Amino acid sequence: MSPRKKRFVQFGISVVLIAVGVVGFLVMTASKPEMKKRKPPAPVPMVRTIQTNRGPQTVYIRGEGTVRPLREINLVPEVGGKVVRVSPALVNGGVFGKDNTLLQIDPVDYELAVTLAKAKVKDAESRLELAEEEALAAVEEWRLLYPNSSSEDKKPPALVAKEPQLAAAQARLEADKADLRKALLNLERTRLKAPFDGRVGEEKVDIGQYVSPGQTLGTLYSTEAAEIVVPLEGGDLFWFDVPAFTSTDGRGASAVVRASIAGRALSWPGKVVRTEGRLDERTRMIHVVVRVDKPYARKPPLVFGLFVTVEIEGRKIENAAIIPRGALHQSNVVWVLDKESRLRFREVEVARVQGNEVLVTKGLADGETVITTPLKAVTDGMAVRKVSERSGVSNERSAAK
Repeated sequence: MSPRKKRFVQFGISVVLIAVGVVGFLVMTASKPEMKKRKPPAPVPMVRTIQTNRGPQTVYIRGEGTVRPLREINLVPEVGGKVVRVSPALVNGGVFGKDNTLLQIDPVDYELAVTLAKAKVKDAESRLELAEEEALAAVEEWRLLYPNSSSEDKKPPALVAKEPQLAAAQARLEADKADLRKALLNLERTRLKAPFDGRVGEEKVDIGQYVSPGQTLGTLYSTEAAEIVVPLEGGDLFWFDVPAFTSTDGRGASAVVRASIAGRALSWPGKVVRTEGRLDERTRMIHVVVRVDKPYARKPPLVFGLFVTVEIEGRKIENAAIIPRGALHQSNVVWVLDKESRLRFREVEVARVQGNEVLVTKGLADGETVITTPLKAVTDGMAVRKVSERSGVSNERSAAK
C-alpha cells in the first residue's frame, strides 16, 4: 500500500471514531434525567445555656485601693544634742513596741541642768523660810508696840508683816520649781520612745550625729490597723452601711480584702468605718475607707503600699436570679430558650450589675433556660440547638466559696 493511501485510511478511521464518540455522548446526554434545583436548609446555630436559680442573693460591691497605715508620724527630737545610742529596731522595716526607746541623745548637759535647777529650788525654799521667820518676828514686834490691838480687830500693815517679801519669795520658789520640771522634762526628752506598736518606714540618723530640735530623723507607722481607701460611685453606697453617711447607728458593712503576695492568694476580714471628708471633684467618686485590724498578725502580712481588691458585703435581695453579664442584651433583654428549642426575647428588671454577674429581680422564673452564647443575627422565635446545660451562676459561686 502506498504511503498516500495509508494516510488516507488512517484519516478515515479517525473520523469514524470521532463521529462514534460524538453520537455516544449525545445519546448519553439525552437519556440522563434532569436534575432538580433544591434550596439548602438554613443552618441552626448552636448555643450554650444555663438554668436560673431564684432565691436570696447578697449584693457584693467590689473596688480596689492601696493599703495604708492607720497612723504615720515623723520621728522628731524636742531637744538637741549628739546621738549616743540607736536602737537596733531603728532601721528601715524595723519592728518596735510601744514605749521602746528608739534613740538616745547625750543626756550629760541636761543632767547638769537638772542639778542646777534642784539647787535653785533649795535656795528658794531657804529664802522663803527665812522670809517667813522675819515676817513672824515683825508681827510679834508690832504687837508688843501696840498691845491694845487684838489680832481679830486689827492686823498689822502689809509692809510691817512683810507680805510683799513673802509673796516674792513664794513666786521665786514656784519659778525655780518650774525650771526644775522643765529640766527634768528635757532630760526625759533625750530618750525618744515609740508612741505605739509599729514599724520603721524610713530612718535618717546614726550614732555620733548631732541632731537639733524639729529635725526629722525617720518615719514610723502603726501596725495596729490598716486602711484601704476605695473609690466608689455614689449609687454603690445605697447597698451597704457606712457609719455617719448611710448608717445612723454607727454600724459599718463587713468586707473582705484580697491580695496576692509571696506567691499566694490571701484574704483578710475588714470593715467599712467611714468615708473621706469630700467627694473627689475630678472623678466624682466617693472614697470609702475600709479598716483591717492587726494586718501584720499573719505571715505574710498585709503590707502597707500593697494594691488590693476589696469586696464589701451589701444588702440581701430576697428573691433574685444571677446570670452572666454576657447574657444581658440592650441593658434589659435576655434570650430565653423555650420548650420548642426556639429563642425568645425577654425583658427583665436588673437590680445590679456587679463584675461579670447580673442580678435580675423580675422577668425570669426559677429553672428557666437562658442563652449565654453571643449571636450576630438574632430574631425572636428562631430555632437554635443547645450545646450543653450547666447549673446557675449563683450555685457555681456558692460552690467556689
